[in-house]
Amino acid sequence: MIKYPTSNKVYQQKPISTKNRGMAFEALIDQSNTYYLENSIAVIHKKPTPIQIVKVDYPARQLAKITEAYYKTPSTTDYNGIYKGHYIDFDVKETRSKTAFPLKNIHPHQIKHLKNVHQQQGFAFILIAFKTRNTFHLLPYHKLEFYLNRATKGRKSITYEEIKADSYTIQEGYRPPIDYLKAIDRWLEDI
Repeated sequence: MIKYPTSNKVYQQKPISTKNRGMAFEALIDQSNTYYLENSIAVIHKKPTPIQIVKVDYPARQLAKITEAYYKTPSTTDYNGIYKGHYIDFDVKETRSKTAFPLKNIHPHQIKHLKNVHQQQGFAFILIAFKTRNTFHLLPYHKLEFYLNRATKGRKSITYEEIKADSYTIQEGYRPPIDYLKAIDRWLEDI
């Protein structure tokens, strides 16, 4: 509740919704991709999740409504496209942890897909947002693979310090909000 000293009005603060908190980082990536496309920098799109429609109610043609559907197959990664003649494919992940990124956040089918893209010399990576630190990182698949192999021997996460050392840090900005292509440019310089 807020009461300003020069007013008798009392303003009730609305509760913060956590309904779509996992979508905030993806929304910033979507905005960045729109910026890249509109400025002829890159063509990167969000992949649709394949669904099987089972039941549709047709009270009238313009009022058709899907009432039952299922995921056909697990989706691979969130985004793919092309940048400077290079195929890129990546997934977007968030964590509220300050100290580590849990590897359980990456599904086995996503790992397999990223590995396949990497083997074909595409740029495969994950973008990680540490929400409580407000930092963003691009972790290439070949670096991620080391931690995945280590997980089979015990440790099931990547520490924040390890991510800082092995990833490309991304600065948050205005246009685009998450300029992850600058991180890819640094990656290209390292090759």
